[in-house]
Amino acid sequence: MEAVFTLVRRVAAAHCTVLLEGETGTGKELVARAIHAESPRRKAPFQAVNCATFSPTLLESELFGHVRGAFTGAVRDRAGLFALADGGTLFLDEVAEIPLELQGKLLRVVQEKTFIPVGATRSVTVDVRMISATNKALRREVTEGRFREDLSYRMRVAPLFLPPLRHRQGDVPALFWHFVEEMNRRGPRRIEGVTGPAMDAIRSYSWPGNVRELHSAVEYAFVVGEGPLLDIADLAPDLRGERPAGTPPETLADAERERILAALARHKGRKVAAADELGISRSTLWRKLYAYRLR
Repeated sequence: MEAVFTLVRRVAAAHCTVLLEGETGTGKELVARAIHAESPRRKAPFQAVNCATFSPTLLESELFGHVRGAFTGAVRDRAGLFALADGGTLFLDEVAEIPLELQGKLLRVVQEKTFIPVGATRSVTVDVRMISATNKALRREVTEGRFREDLSYRMRVAPLFLPPLRHRQGDVPALFWHFVEEMNRRGPRRIEGVTGPAMDAIRSYSWPGNVRELHSAVEYAFVVGEGPLLDIADLAPDLRGERPAGTPPETLADAERERILAALARHKGRKVAAADELGISRSTLWRKLYAYRLR
């Protein structure tokens, strides 16, 4: 991670495109925001979009904007994210999900700094630094014909790989206490210490959801337990190596469905907040919503 921080500082001073690669929950958007905050563009806008959450038509409009009458429902001109990020940074999360028919238009923006809004006849010129992120191997996507090779070269001028938490177990205690202090400031519960068994469970867990899952685990412990000492009973069953009560193997999918419904209910339907609580990415939540027919 020290090598990552060094690269962040170096690429921040440049104006090249950056590709952040790493598993879901490793903090790619946080790194993108750090690059922007350390760059000469820091006073200009930072815009972000998850490319996996839009249909191809809506994504084109979201990125490039549209003019009135471009399609049904386009009752007024609307600026896209490239226009809104002019002078600043645009973060494209889940960039491997951009459909091939849009990738050519994206390549033109990268190369020529121009694009045409949906339904328009005149091009728009912008000065935008693009930072992209993916949890897929972009080279494999190119090999399998799902991503343009020329665009991949343009997007990965400065590639940064964020290692998963299981490969940096030494960071787990520091991150754990960072999140504990964050929750302590919120109240009402305040944790001053952690028992040996609880810390052993936290250290030995593989954290498939990475930093986002660790944050959610700490938040869960604050809600479930009480008092100034965090005990192993405050941790979620999977951290303790147990299966939640009433969820035998054949009904684990049902249990996941119920957890998603409960998270959405707690956050009044706000999917970004629900995904953060569940320790999954927004695109993963959308896929699960489709799979469980919750949309």
